[in-house]
Amino acid sequence: MLIPDLFSGSGADEDGFTPGIPHFAPKAKRVIYLFQNGAPSQQELFDYKPKLREMMGQEIPPSVRGTQRLTGMTANQKQFPLVGSFVDFKQYGQSRAWVSDLFPYTAKIVDDLCIVKSMFTEAINHDPALTFLQTGSQQGNRPSMGSWLSYGLGNENKNLPNFTVLLSRGIGNGQGVYSKLWSNGFLDSIHQGVQFSKGEDPVLYLRDPDGMDRQDRRDMLDNLAQLNDLSYQEFGDPEITAKVKQYEMAYRMQTAVPEVMDLSKEPDDIIKLYGPDCLVPGTFAANCLLARKLSENGVRFVQLYHQGWDQHGNLPFEIAKQAKDVDQASAALVTDLKQRVYWTKRW
Repeated sequence: MLIPDLFSGSGADEDGFTPGIPHFAPKAKRVIYLFQNGAPSQQELFDYKPKLREMMGQEIPPSVRGTQRLTGMTANQKQFPLVGSFVDFKQYGQSRAWVSDLFPYTAKIVDDLCIVKSMFTEAINHDPALTFLQTGSQQGNRPSMGSWLSYGLGNENKNLPNFTVLLSRGIGNGQGVYSKLWSNGFLDSIHQGVQFSKGEDPVLYLRDPDGMDRQDRRDMLDNLAQLNDLSYQEFGDPEITAKVKQYEMAYRMQTAVPEVMDLSKEPDDIIKLYGPDCLVPGTFAANCLLARKLSENGVRFVQLYHQGWDQHGNLPFEIAKQAKDVDQASAALVTDLKQRVYWTKRW
């Protein structure tokens, strides 16, 4: 699966792509990573703490607060009262996992989830914590998770990038995301995440400019490859060949991307499963459906960022809206992937 033509007798591909052979067979084939950016309040979603409701308004005990650093937003507070969740929880599935009423669709698939409540980072602000989660370093400039997966798993579809990034935004605070979160770091630039956007041009600068047709673009790339090869022969910098591969990838993506973005062939039951928002480009639901299509087409790592999970002033209203944005589509994606695996194995 990793290298379909390994024993075909052919050498490197025409574009110079030579797949690497790992020292052991990877178990993962593809990853879809749904990231809720901005720090969702776990106490309103999965972390049921009824004791907090009983102690509502009481000061945080010193044994809990300890010597934890304070952010600039809370440094001048004189009191730190306990606040319980405003939303009710119930247990679901054979696992009897606690899920809040904000996630009715997710509750139905809870037995397909692994809920980890022990992760933490010493970073107390958004950007360094987010950067640490994505790259393993608070400072950045390191390869991101998706870049490592691209590097480790190799390419399955030469017409699409190994690592794609899809962005959506909810109603909450505008904690942003930046390209350093899907950076290739010190790995070859071919492993950098490619951002897809809503609108007529899902990948920026992919179209041929006015006055240039496909043959003109082909001739330009051939001549550019010859010039770059001369530079590589002189300097031996592998980033030169990586850049050539990126140009060739962009050329092939001109036909591959419109096809994968086309939802007209999706049956009505799939549209109903993901909800009506999946037909609105740029929404989380649309990105979930697109993530499935990208993964089906061999993209190794698809990452979705849904921004807005940073409720400071009006948590009950804003987190309810955020949860509604992601609940049905997230559960639909899991359900959709499971049924496709089932039918693949059956047939």
